[in-house]
Amino acid sequence: MQPETLAFVPSPLVPEGLYHPSFERDACGVGFVADLRGRKTHATVSDALQLLRNLQHRGACGCDQDTGDGAGILLQLPDPFFRAAAAKLNVALPPVGSYGVAFCFLPTDAASAAACRRALEKVAAEEGQTVLGWRPVPVVSAAIGWLARTTEPVMEQLLVGRGAGTPADAFERKLYVIRRRAEHWAATHPAGAGFAITSCSARTIVYKGMLKPDQLEAYFPDLADPGAESALALVHSRYSTNTSPQWALAHPFNVLAHNGEINTLNGNVHWLKARQALMEGGALGDDLRKVLPLDLDGLSDSAVLDRAVELLLHSGRSLPHVMMMLVPEAYEEQKQLDPAVRGFFRYHRCLTEPWDGPASLSFTDGTVIGAMLDRNGLRPGRYVITDERVIVASEIGALPTPTGAVRTAGRMQPGKMFIVDTSCGSVILDDEIKLEVARERPYAEWVAANQVQLDDLPAAAPVEPDLATVRNRQHAFGYTQEDVARVLLPMAQDGQEPVSSMGTDTPLAVLSDRAQLLFNYFKQHFAQVTNPPIDPIREKVVMNTESLIGCEQNILAETPEHARLLRLKGPTLNDEELAKVRALDRPGLTVRTLTTLFDRAAGEPGLARAVDALCAEAEAAVRAGATILILSDRGVDAHKVPVPSLLATAAVNHHLIRAGLRVKCGLVAETGEAREVHHLALLIGYGAAAVNPYLALETYRDLAAEGMLVDAHGGPLELTKAFKNYAKAINAGLLKVFSKMGISTLLSYRGAQIFEAIGLNRDLIERHFADTPSRIAGIGLNEIARESLTRHAVGFPDAQPAEAGKGHEVSPPELDVGGEIMWRRRGEHRMWNPETVQTLQHAVRKESREAYREFAQAANDESRRLCTLRGLLGVKKTHKPIPLELVEPAKEIVKRFFTGAMSFGSISKEAHETLAIALNRVGGRSNTGEGGEDPARFKPDTNGDRRGSAVKQVASGRFGVTANYLANAVEIQIKMAQGAKPGEGGQLPGHKVDSAIAKTRYSTPGVGLISPPPHHDIYSIEDLAQLIFDLKNANPHAEISVKLVAAAGVGTVAAGVAKGYADRILVSGDSGGTGASPLSSIRHAGVPWELGLAEAQQVLVRNGLRGRVRLQTDGQMKTGRDVVIAACLGAEEYGFATAPLIAMGCVMMRKCHLNTCPVGIATQDPVLRAQFTGTPEHVVNYLFFVAEEVRELLSEMGFRTLDEIVGRPDLLAPIDLSWHWKAKHLDLSALLARPNVPFGSVVRNVERQPDILAEQLDWEVVRAAKEAVEHPRRLQLAMPITNRNRTTGTLLSYFVTARYGEAGLREDTIDLRFTGTAGQSFGAFLTRGITLRLRGEANDYVGKGLSGGKLIVAPQPEAGYVPEENVVIGNVALYGATGGEAYFRGRAGERFAVRNSGAKAVVEGIGDHGCEYMTGGVVVVLGPTGRNFAAGMSGGFAYVYDPHGTFRDNCNLEMVDLLPVEEYKDVGTLSNLINRHVLYTGSAVGNEIVNDFGSALPKFVKVYPKDYRRVLEQNKAVQRQWELVNG
Repeated sequence: MQPETLAFVPSPLVPEGLYHPSFERDACGVGFVADLRGRKTHATVSDALQLLRNLQHRGACGCDQDTGDGAGILLQLPDPFFRAAAAKLNVALPPVGSYGVAFCFLPTDAASAAACRRALEKVAAEEGQTVLGWRPVPVVSAAIGWLARTTEPVMEQLLVGRGAGTPADAFERKLYVIRRRAEHWAATHPAGAGFAITSCSARTIVYKGMLKPDQLEAYFPDLADPGAESALALVHSRYSTNTSPQWALAHPFNVLAHNGEINTLNGNVHWLKARQALMEGGALGDDLRKVLPLDLDGLSDSAVLDRAVELLLHSGRSLPHVMMMLVPEAYEEQKQLDPAVRGFFRYHRCLTEPWDGPASLSFTDGTVIGAMLDRNGLRPGRYVITDERVIVASEIGALPTPTGAVRTAGRMQPGKMFIVDTSCGSVILDDEIKLEVARERPYAEWVAANQVQLDDLPAAAPVEPDLATVRNRQHAFGYTQEDVARVLLPMAQDGQEPVSSMGTDTPLAVLSDRAQLLFNYFKQHFAQVTNPPIDPIREKVVMNTESLIGCEQNILAETPEHARLLRLKGPTLNDEELAKVRALDRPGLTVRTLTTLFDRAAGEPGLARAVDALCAEAEAAVRAGATILILSDRGVDAHKVPVPSLLATAAVNHHLIRAGLRVKCGLVAETGEAREVHHLALLIGYGAAAVNPYLALETYRDLAAEGMLVDAHGGPLELTKAFKNYAKAINAGLLKVFSKMGISTLLSYRGAQIFEAIGLNRDLIERHFADTPSRIAGIGLNEIARESLTRHAVGFPDAQPAEAGKGHEVSPPELDVGGEIMWRRRGEHRMWNPETVQTLQHAVRKESREAYREFAQAANDESRRLCTLRGLLGVKKTHKPIPLELVEPAKEIVKRFFTGAMSFGSISKEAHETLAIALNRVGGRSNTGEGGEDPARFKPDTNGDRRGSAVKQVASGRFGVTANYLANAVEIQIKMAQGAKPGEGGQLPGHKVDSAIAKTRYSTPGVGLISPPPHHDIYSIEDLAQLIFDLKNANPHAEISVKLVAAAGVGTVAAGVAKGYADRILVSGDSGGTGASPLSSIRHAGVPWELGLAEAQQVLVRNGLRGRVRLQTDGQMKTGRDVVIAACLGAEEYGFATAPLIAMGCVMMRKCHLNTCPVGIATQDPVLRAQFTGTPEHVVNYLFFVAEEVRELLSEMGFRTLDEIVGRPDLLAPIDLSWHWKAKHLDLSALLARPNVPFGSVVRNVERQPDILAEQLDWEVVRAAKEAVEHPRRLQLAMPITNRNRTTGTLLSYFVTARYGEAGLREDTIDLRFTGTAGQSFGAFLTRGITLRLRGEANDYVGKGLSGGKLIVAPQPEAGYVPEENVVIGNVALYGATGGEAYFRGRAGERFAVRNSGAKAVVEGIGDHGCEYMTGGVVVVLGPTGRNFAAGMSGGFAYVYDPHGTFRDNCNLEMVDLLPVEEYKDVGTLSNLINRHVLYTGSAVGNEIVNDFGSALPKFVKVYPKDYRRVLEQNKAVQRQWELVNG
């Protein structure tokens, strides 16, 4: 037990420094038990509590290991229990259903608690109900941790009787109204702080708190009472990113419990608030006004969704209807979907955007209980059905059930729903539920009759282009030569967003001397850890760009008029399409165009006046009946200046929200300013439903007129094709931006504001960009106006006062060169320029300290040109410096240095090994990157050098991630994101995959490789904790680090990572290099490392977690001064990537993605690689120069070691910026803030993470197998297994691999036989010679990283179900497998064999996305497959048994061909694998095929990747030629 006197005191969830409570995230384990016969028993409750305890590993603890993040249970109101409890209080309860219980968390202050009681009683009485009495809830405080006790509320239950005037069927709604009124009171009265009502119902009650699952029953003795009976019980275990106790945010809530994250929450909240103005009627009637507003601020995503669900539920819809409406499946590409169901989804899309994200939702109204998954199936859900009950949980086996009693063992599926109705004892599956709800009204007919399709509108005359003034207007809108040549032209040529490399090193917009577009002050958010990004290309079946425009109706009602909206297939409108919209005039669809210009003569104040006038005009137009507003900046001339289109859109959007009018109209931006993906993403993100980038289209016309509109080969490009390709590129780019945040649909992204502003003042943000993070405050409307006027003056110089006498004769100059993409002599300032590159290379080659000082001075000197946040900070120096000889030596400092993760493949073998040798020489750490590493590098060279990278990276592609690779790591890094392209995957084209790279990555030479955007075993924070656990098993001696990218909220993610037992956390900046990335990601995603590092430091300190982890940072770090500032902001270790490349010879040509690097670094071309001249000495010299500069600064600051300044932002101070017209407004106080924690709180790493491997089942196996490993001999061992036994076999594999390397042991040397239910990651990274046999079932990630071992899973013989019709293993089996065999008797979940590159597997049915990104190995499927099979599959083979001929519809044919199985090698492979499957598992379906193989063979389909086929056939041709020549 921890002492009561704490060094750490939990911080309240209030904004502080860079932290904001809105950044908090959570995930969890969830499940329920339901009695099919509706019998209320205590056994249901006790079994649910057991289920919860068995999910404890899915929750988390913070700095107090006895305080959980939250656990709870929802059950039916137990009448026997409360009748007995009421009797003790001398209260006579009415009959069942005529009384309810409000479970209250009350403040510990007696006066405040009394005020809360009085308020609740008063509300109940005013609503006509009877207050029966208060019951103190008995609790055992000693059962919980000291941290939970610091904010433990007083718990009491108010018993409320149904009033005489309240009908029985209205009582539950009345209790809802009472609760909402009490919550309104608490939000507005000081005494209400700390008051919460966890449930207020006549049907259900919730017990929950800041507890661990195994504490719930001990803390609440009520739950152990035999009278606590229920026919259903819903339980939840929470994993939060913070440790500040929030009792009320534990689950379940009033209606649901949620595992995952709602990615679209920002937009959902904005639209839900906006729609409240139109809400009326419904079953609540006049009580609706008492319920609203919903008070969503400060709630978690789950709590917000719960409030939305219960509002719609109490307004008259059924619970299944509400869930279908808010969380629709991806119905758009489902050809077989019933028309009525499709109509339902299309109709309800007119009412609300999808609530999207990785979500497993369990919900109940007290009678019906159900579960469903998000549209992409990104959370686990398994169920078993017996004759008497249904058990649903995040994991199978969480509640052990006799195998013979199980009638069905299934899995939750993407977008599918599952309902148990305890009143009639039935299980209702998805198709039946949805068809019943969809047929309640003629939704499809309503949509067909009322929705207007853009394509069906008559043609209208567009605005005529004015090519004579194109150049003037291009200047006024900030166009550059780069925009035209490097952005617009490539999009017209290829239909894709342009790609570049090496990151960005230009100034932040607020620091630039140039007039910047407002777009450039905003940075895109992206998903990392707590939710996954999506692959918009390979998983396009869940993506949608449809946009709807017009006036929404009351969401609480359903009429044909609700469908009366204009439907667009995509948000990018050409001039002709906009003309159609502008001409639209029919009932409910009226268009008004509003001008967004201001007078040049009005100067800077004119912008603010114009924006105010625009907002007023928009409000008036909507009140007058306009339902579509076109915000147009056409008409720019010498006297009219465009209002920044983003400002105009966001200002109108928020003004209409405040006026209660937002959902009465749609917004269209007609703008000459927007031209690239980021611009349109911002306009949509701040409310636009469509965008007409008219000047971009005019630019194409201008290029065509000048003969410069050419295709990629230099030939003429048709204008219509250019327009089409441009729209295609924009829409594809938008999908990528949406998917980076894990959002699937444009409707969910619209208005979601998923951006962070840097350098905009708070008044501007609060008024026009409300709820957008802007932690570094800066400029306002006057400075934005000045930038607009500056650009305009270049485009229309004749209107300047000095030019007035020249009339209109002055022509605008040529467009500015730009410099944002490539260095240009007269372009934007770049930190890496010819001067700094040449100076650094001279320094390291000549070992010149003086030359390095010149380089450092140029890099550090921000007095001439501001560029970075760190450049705005001065290091405080002491009057009494420490003698340099007393300062920590450079040889110790360099041990803190590491290189960026550059893969072998993105850079050459020579460059990769040079970095490794250099870092190993100095004691630092180089990083493999995501491309694996040649095992030959694991051993020292004869001269003592080591070419192996100390840090072995595990990225989403899992290339080369074998048991041997992991066993040879000093540190294993989980790459969650990359600074230059966070939220995105990657692609290595086939021409860069030579034999060496293919061998390292376990692929085929010449075949392209795809890295998925997400780790497919990390869809939430507890998944990351599982992978950390897996990797600690794979190498118990290695430290585990997690690479994050700086963004608003990275601190809370870091806290969650620390709670997941990572040893190191890397916060990477947005400016790091990359081998290839879309331009919008390089320039506009993520934030500087200074912000991310400072936030991570602040949040870890305020949560008492900082001492358990080491913080690292990187991203364009160059000098010792950078290191010192990073240390003061919290980092203990420092990464360099671009600078070491330059030290080795890189000249920043930014052609890494083209394979044409002239100095042999970023190329696989053998001719170019021969030009490589870099040496380890060059890198070592650079690192020691940096270290010596660090020593000099430490001396001047008065410190002896780096440790002394870690986490000391008080040693930094802002420099004088009064001379800079924009930067002088910056407020850096949040960056330099120190958390409000007790003096002496830990601010750096001082301890190791707790040992989480001590209880592993594998230790028992390792002891038993000691002799078999040391002196190879066969061993068989049998033992039971449960879902709490995770990552079984992996620790044993480590000891085998550490001794025998890649070779492992002979087949079946160690044969382990388990009975029961295996936990997650069964057989992960299993090495050669080990066989795991399981009689039972397994959870997710079976065979992850399989490295030559053998896995066999089959149900127990007494199972009461047919194996091939049921699910025996979970999702994401064989992810990243590199070898071995796997046989599964039964079906698997989603993403079977994702990124398999060598394993052979047989399974009897799979879910969606099977064999995704597969590059090698063989998969045989003897049953049905889900959708999107073989997406991104570039290698290996799959054989699918397709007796009904339906497989083609489920296969993604973009990269594969489907062939009959005819070649003798295919027939032999297939026959052999099926025979082995029957032998190992006793498969009935396999046996049937084997016994009549001749008849079955024609029913098999061979899935053959096109690239793989091309390469194999080329190799065959070469072999035949060789044989002909050589006889």
